[in-house]
Amino acid sequence: MLKHLISATAIAAVAGITFAGAAQARDQIRIVGSSTVFPFSTAVAEQFGKVTDYPTPVVESTGSGGGLKLFCAGVGTEHPDITNASRRIKSSELDRCNENGVTVVEVKIGYDGIVLANAKEGPNVGVTRAQIFQALAAELPKGPNNCELMENPHNTWTDIDPKLPNAEIEVLGPPPTSGTRDAFVELVMREGAEEAYPCLKDFGKNEFRAVSDAVREDGAFVEAGENDNLIVQKLDANPAAMGIFGFSFLDQNADKIKGAVIDSKLPTFENIASGAYPVSRSLFFYIKKEHVGVVPGVQEYAAEFVSENAVGEEGYLLDKGLIPLPPEELEQYQEAVENLKPLVALN
Repeated sequence: MLKHLISATAIAAVAGITFAGAAQARDQIRIVGSSTVFPFSTAVAEQFGKVTDYPTPVVESTGSGGGLKLFCAGVGTEHPDITNASRRIKSSELDRCNENGVTVVEVKIGYDGIVLANAKEGPNVGVTRAQIFQALAAELPKGPNNCELMENPHNTWTDIDPKLPNAEIEVLGPPPTSGTRDAFVELVMREGAEEAYPCLKDFGKNEFRAVSDAVREDGAFVEAGENDNLIVQKLDANPAAMGIFGFSFLDQNADKIKGAVIDSKLPTFENIASGAYPVSRSLFFYIKKEHVGVVPGVQEYAAEFVSENAVGEEGYLLDKGLIPLPPEELEQYQEAVENLKPLVALN
């Protein structure tokens, strides 16, 4: 009798835990990550809420690095289901996900350009990536073939080239947790460093990146957080200042800001799509496979994101500035969503 009583008590306890877990489970998808992908993800979430019986997902802008940190922290409804990223996941982040039992499904949604922009009433600007590096690097070699380092001496753009605007260097940009910052460093600072100072090519990888990746902390570069709207307000107040944005944000705010020509190319939809504009990157979101079927609608939301209706050649996200994938590449990621293909390693 006592044995049966203990068994019944144990079953009741397990049932209580199960029901408590069910009570705490979410019925609303939680999405974190990139501020660049945020408006696209939000548009998909709103459309998903309208055309399905699922609740509209909650989308937070935490930055790519911050989102991946939250996403990879573990499995369970206290953790997000999807994270957006304006760069590809890093090997170290994928390892952290795997260590915490998170199976990652990678989905590329399209492309974006990174722009240097200023207020509409400010000067028209045309720069090279080498000149941007010379403006923003914390330290510079003393000459193209003399890699003895010195503190960056440039105070105005004309210090770099007399043809540039006669204005103090002030660039407002994203913090290190931002995918836009990561891509800006990779596509502008590193490329610009090699172009301006050939002697840096003789440096080892770590030594080179210590120079190419370090931005000024003397006021010429200002970390302005993940809020691009705040940067626009500051550019309005100082038309000589520049800001770093994704093209999609420039496209949505073309009445307030304009993009600089970089390496003789304007940041336009056509130039980014064709690859002519030199500072472009891929945009992603990542699905936590363990949450599919636990939090309702995760796979269905992902399917809406990669649908022809959203990201096809006439998709509603193109109106928001997304540069679409070629059809064959889009099909690849539609299949990844359908089959929930795990990302095992980076190639």
